[in-house]
Amino acid sequence: MGITKTEGFNDNTTEMSEVFKALGHPARLFIMKYLANQSRCITNDIVLELPLSQPTISKHLSELKKVNLIQGTVAGKNMCYCINQEGWEKTVNEINNISIAMNNGLKCC
Repeated sequence: MGITKTEGFNDNTTEMSEVFKALGHPARLFIMKYLANQSRCITNDIVLELPLSQPTISKHLSELKKVNLIQGTVAGKNMCYCINQEGWEKTVNEINNISIAMNNGLKCC
C-alpha cells in the first residue's frame, strides 16, 4: 500500500482528517454515541455493549484518545472514559464551517 501524501496541508486540515478517520470505524462511532449518554464510563461497561474483545475495544479507545475525542482517568484498577469536550467542539466547529461554506457558496451540479 502506498503512502498518503499529507505535506502541503495546514495543521488543522491534517488534524481533522485524523479525527474523521478515527470516527470512520463503526466501533468508534458507537463508543462516542455511548459515551455521549454517560457521565463517565469504565472500559468494562463498553465491553458489555459491543461484540468485540476487551483488547480490541481498548485499541479503539486508544485511537479516540489519540485524536483528543475522549479522555480517560484511572479509577482504582479501571480506566474511566468520557468525551473530551474541547476535542469534540473543535470537530463540530469544523463540520459547521463546511456547512456554512456550502450554504453560502455556489451550488454544484
